[in-house]
Amino acid sequence: MHRYSFPHEPVAHSDAIVGGTGKYRFTVLAEGLLRYEWAEDHQFEDRASVLAINRCLPVPEFRVKDDEDTIQIITSRFHLTYNKRNFSASGLIASVKGHFGPHSSVWRYGAPASNLGGTARTLDEIDGRTALENGVISRQGFATLDDSKSMLFDENQWVTTRQPGNRVDGYLFAYGHDYQQAIQAFYRLSGPQPLLPRWALGNWWSRYHAYTSEEYLELIGKFEENEIPLSVAVLDMDWHIVDDPRIKEAGVTGWTGYTWNKNLFPDPKAFMAALHEKGLRVALNDHPADGVQSYEEPYEEMAVALNHDTSMRDPIPFDITNKAFVDAFFDVLHRKFEKEGLDVWWVDWQQGKHSRIPGIDPLWVLNHYHFLDSALDTKRPLTFSRYAGPGSHRLPIGFSGDSCMTWDSLKFQPEFTATASNIGYGWWSHDIGGHFHGERSEEMLIRWVQLGAFSPILRLHSSNNVFSVKEPWNLSEPYQYVMTRYLNIRHRLVPYLYTMNARAAIEGIPLVRPMYWAYPEREEAYNVPNQYMFGSELIIAPVTAPVDASSRRSEVIAWLPPGRFVDLSTGIVYDGNRRLRLYRSIKKYPIFAREGAIIPTDGSPVLRNGCENPPVIELIVVVGADGQLELLEDDGKGQSVEQVKFRHTPISFHQDSHKLVIGPTQGCGPPKLHTRQWNVLLVGYKRHGQVQVSISTGNGTGVRTVQVEEGNVVNRRGLVLHLGSFPSHAEITVQLEKDPALDVQDPATDIIQFLREAQMNMDWKDIINSIVDGSKPKLTQISELHALPIPHHLLSPIYEILMADNRFCDPREN
Repeated sequence: MHRYSFPHEPVAHSDAIVGGTGKYRFTVLAEGLLRYEWAEDHQFEDRASVLAINRCLPVPEFRVKDDEDTIQIITSRFHLTYNKRNFSASGLIASVKGHFGPHSSVWRYGAPASNLGGTARTLDEIDGRTALENGVISRQGFATLDDSKSMLFDENQWVTTRQPGNRVDGYLFAYGHDYQQAIQAFYRLSGPQPLLPRWALGNWWSRYHAYTSEEYLELIGKFEENEIPLSVAVLDMDWHIVDDPRIKEAGVTGWTGYTWNKNLFPDPKAFMAALHEKGLRVALNDHPADGVQSYEEPYEEMAVALNHDTSMRDPIPFDITNKAFVDAFFDVLHRKFEKEGLDVWWVDWQQGKHSRIPGIDPLWVLNHYHFLDSALDTKRPLTFSRYAGPGSHRLPIGFSGDSCMTWDSLKFQPEFTATASNIGYGWWSHDIGGHFHGERSEEMLIRWVQLGAFSPILRLHSSNNVFSVKEPWNLSEPYQYVMTRYLNIRHRLVPYLYTMNARAAIEGIPLVRPMYWAYPEREEAYNVPNQYMFGSELIIAPVTAPVDASSRRSEVIAWLPPGRFVDLSTGIVYDGNRRLRLYRSIKKYPIFAREGAIIPTDGSPVLRNGCENPPVIELIVVVGADGQLELLEDDGKGQSVEQVKFRHTPISFHQDSHKLVIGPTQGCGPPKLHTRQWNVLLVGYKRHGQVQVSISTGNGTGVRTVQVEEGNVVNRRGLVLHLGSFPSHAEITVQLEKDPALDVQDPATDIIQFLREAQMNMDWKDIINSIVDGSKPKLTQISELHALPIPHHLLSPIYEILMADNRFCDPREN
């Protein structure tokens, strides 16, 4: 094994191959995944491509009918017919099995087909929407990926180009509306998403600003003073020299640099050690395109490594196609900074897809070898760079580029993030708050931070505009409070996020998924492109529009699937299986959890930097239906899911027996977590009887009294149980009263709160209050409200509250 080796098995099993002796070859890789190839010279490609690294998959069941002029391949998912001639729309056809409405679903080679989209290389300079590349799913039930021109890996796992000639190399995904299975087949072919280190899931601070080391450490101290946790400290390009006479003499931009700016950072090693001492990881920006100039500190060492003539002080050009340069790029340019304390490089490549060798995409090569190199010192490998095409999911985290600070950009990002899962790309990191241009709006920043709290990665970033300020304490109220709160919520969610991170790597289920993944036959699921599933337990309906000045609410169009849900930010219970309009103040965000949901969070009294496994876990539990979740943790060691020693803590809620069962924990982990404190937040639950906690341990069973808090908990109506500390081998059973359910709430309370905040005619407030005081049936209230001469935007938030939970009615209606 050499330094650039990676797991791959590109040669398919011979039993999966049909043809191959002539100009065509088919490989049945799975029941719904077919590779189709055409080669005029009869030479087919068995090397791994950047897309397809694993073709040696279990051979599925399929049948072949081979006549003189026709081949048919039949699996449980498709029926392919081919006329043994040049590939064409009339000669290469596959009928996809499944239910697709009144029409059959037929793929024809080369014919235009619909696609639900994948993602894009970057959002640089994008103000609003941008075109998306294709994913591997569509409502027609099939999708294709053309791999004919992608880069390959040779026998030494070095990138190379394809053979010249008339060639076709494509993949048909024929999974009908089983979208998740299509993505999982894609992962089997292209490799899984890797496991992210836990620290990547917290808050990242980044700003394009020429900090000094003292200023940066003071900034981190200010975050601590305001009790705002962080996990990653990012330095943009001013960490290296950018404004120096030697740069102007060389005629370069100064964007590329490998020499610390000692005026700003006189002792880089001590500076990074101080950040580590505060529990932070460190990232440095790298624009590598200009190579190494003669004024750079590592110039001489690079010249020796590459046998470069220094007599004329010529620069060493960047050449990612040259293995010797790549070796020196990591061993000379980068390793010095890593030894000083750097944790992850931010690869900021903006120079397009061309390199010295036509067909070799420098961004792809940078990302791939960066990822492999990051694992050399036994760290969990990680890159932070732009998307380079299908297969990039193996090289997280994605940097989406410099987007505009506008509401249109914010409005597109939830859809952009969710749709990326259609090509398996699960770890986008956006510039939260936008990067440049646009306008300064504290309200827009808050809505972006709220989105970031429920995104794959939350990374604050901005341009070097002196007025681009995102430090929470520099905002006015209530924005300072709300931003601080949601940055804390992000760190509270890390136990849940890490569990979903592990699930993504092990099971092939991305953290963020469009609604149609789970509800492919519901038209409504396709009509809410911004709404998405966040892990297994939550649905997010992002707010991407400003508040109305009168109602003090922003409007969101949403769809709730069948079931009953509670909004964790308001405590309001909603009946599902319907479209609805939601209205939220700046402090609230639509975070829906279904009955039976279990969300593990960090329950520590004070959140600290770094996202370590917490000593206190608070479980958010929504009663009303059975639910289960396995909390996954590890000790930070191991680079892949095969190497990591996970700690598994099963958690289940049983509606019929009204019990919550926690543990016992199994697996390896840090000794300090052998005893842990557990709290339970029963959202929307009102206690009517005694709550008992029984404990089953190796030493027997006992019963303990728990501390109980009732009322509004972190703006969520519910009941908090402080269970106490338990050894990891304990099985904790929380016994609730019979038939636990979400509390049926009187909507008048929330309506009165809305009326207090609304900027509207005082007499109207009195009239509305008299209508919704509970003395009239709900339908009568709605009818009377509808008859009032009051603008729709002031009545709609009231309608939402009145019609949220249909279980509430006046006693006289029973």
